[in-house]
Amino acid sequence: MFSWENNLENDNKGFFEFLQNNFGVNWIKTAKIEKIDDGKTLRIFTEKNYMSLKLNNDKNRLILKIDDNRTYEFLIEADNGKLNIYISQNSIRKVGGGRKRAIDIHPEIKYELSKLIEPVTRGDPVLPLMWTCKSLRNLSSELENKGYKVSHKTIGEILHELGYCLHANRKTLEGSSNPDRNKQFEHINQKVIAFQNENQPVISVDSKKKENIGNYKNNGREWQQKGEYKEVNIYDFINKELGRGIPYGVYDMLLNKGWVSVGTDNDTAEFAVETIRRWWNTMGKISYSNATKLLITADGGGSNGSRVRLWKIELQRLANETGMEISVCHFPPGTSKWNKIEHRLFSFITQNWRAKPLISHEVIVNLIANTTTKKGLKVLCDLNTNIYPKGIKISDEQFAEVNLKRDDFHGEWNYTIEINKKI
Repeated sequence: MFSWENNLENDNKGFFEFLQNNFGVNWIKTAKIEKIDDGKTLRIFTEKNYMSLKLNNDKNRLILKIDDNRTYEFLIEADNGKLNIYISQNSIRKVGGGRKRAIDIHPEIKYELSKLIEPVTRGDPVLPLMWTCKSLRNLSSELENKGYKVSHKTIGEILHELGYCLHANRKTLEGSSNPDRNKQFEHINQKVIAFQNENQPVISVDSKKKENIGNYKNNGREWQQKGEYKEVNIYDFINKELGRGIPYGVYDMLLNKGWVSVGTDNDTAEFAVETIRRWWNTMGKISYSNATKLLITADGGGSNGSRVRLWKIELQRLANETGMEISVCHFPPGTSKWNKIEHRLFSFITQNWRAKPLISHEVIVNLIANTTTKKGLKVLCDLNTNIYPKGIKISDEQFAEVNLKRDDFHGEWNYTIEINKKI
């Protein structure tokens, strides 16, 4: 029939013709072929089809298995160091011979399978698989209850024929949308352009996901020697001695530079503004030595939320210290992912520390500080070990001392804090 050693090299044509003529394997020409198991097994496969040829331990028999459950056995003889495979005329069925596929015997299986799949999308709560994982084996079991004995592999093939494929959830729904959402985006864009044209600093700020410190799994994969794995803890319970790392970032939109402070206590408005202060003292005032004002774009919630009084109090203190008026534009509800820092800074930090356990605060700081991109992103990072208590209340009297000027358009989202030495 063919030589085992040469089937991947010189005997492809004859080998393919043999499989096509004797077994009806018409997909062989587009298939991939590879040897595994120290050369004892030959895999031939496409996205939808699969077959294998496997030598027995004595290398005197060859087992051929085709994905529709057909199995054949061939004789092997050694000749000049090569293994030659032979068949007898009685060992091959004619094309179309053998046991019929379940789908050929019962064409209605497709209809029954569709009825099992569809209830979830149609929302019928009384049908059997509405509240069950729709795995191939569960579908096979349910069809068997209806009197059809079909393997889970055959069900997979039928589903592909019917146009089904595996899908994960897709995050596209942002919740309720404010009617002025688009106008707020336009308002932010206009202010950003105006500030940048005057060479005034514009920054995007936000806090990144809190990270447990310790030998925990970090999502992603890194190149390693085959069979070598970085062993990490099974459970992700917080280590009270090591605590957590809380990255809060500042991204300079014009210069493509970032600053991140890694906190060890709480993500509060004090911590957020302290991070902006450190950015200004370390990077900002060097790049913008003649700055008279600062524009901050931020989410509408969290420690820098539009309703957080302490956020405005702390910004007032920063304005007094720096001598700059500070303007803030908040993104509308449900649009936090549009904030520049998310995809210009945080996404690259996540890529840089993928598959690396964050075993200490120093490791987090170093990984963040070494984040860069082809477009020249530069990031500085420090560790902030200050204590930031939660639950600080700001009275009406205290808040009244903030020199707050609200914009005509959505003043709750857009405002400027001017210098006021009372605070």
